[in-house]
Amino acid sequence: MKPKAAKRAKARRRAAGRTQPSERPRPSESSQRIALLVAKAALDKQALGVEIIDVTGKVDYADYLVLMTGQSDRHVATLAESVEDSLGKAGVRAISVEGLPSGSWVLIDFVDVVVHVFLEETRSLYDLDGLWMDARRIPLPGAADR
Repeated sequence: MKPKAAKRAKARRRAAGRTQPSERPRPSESSQRIALLVAKAALDKQALGVEIIDVTGKVDYADYLVLMTGQSDRHVATLAESVEDSLGKAGVRAISVEGLPSGSWVLIDFVDVVVHVFLEETRSLYDLDGLWMDARRIPLPGAADR
């Protein structure tokens, strides 16, 4: 099979949900680095329940979801701003930020990494943790220290 035809066949199988384990895409190192930078920025501002969820091959819009909880609407906004500032200093810009200034759920889109900053009640209501319970979790930076 020619390379282009093989790529098209692989894309059709993936779209049909029939990818083989060896054909599943792997997350890029840069997207994992971004997810880890997000988690570090969140932890530096005392975010609660920080999780990095690997959704590579399960969705087409991201490689990782980063979930975290703030203790108040002001804390949620501070977490979102801190994440955006920290990644901006690392040369990574968000393509979209939704949910500010209300602060019960802020979504920050870094293309391959989507960040969700919740109030506790909102996180419980939408239960993204439960929705992705079968997805692999990435260890947090300094997790052994916390």
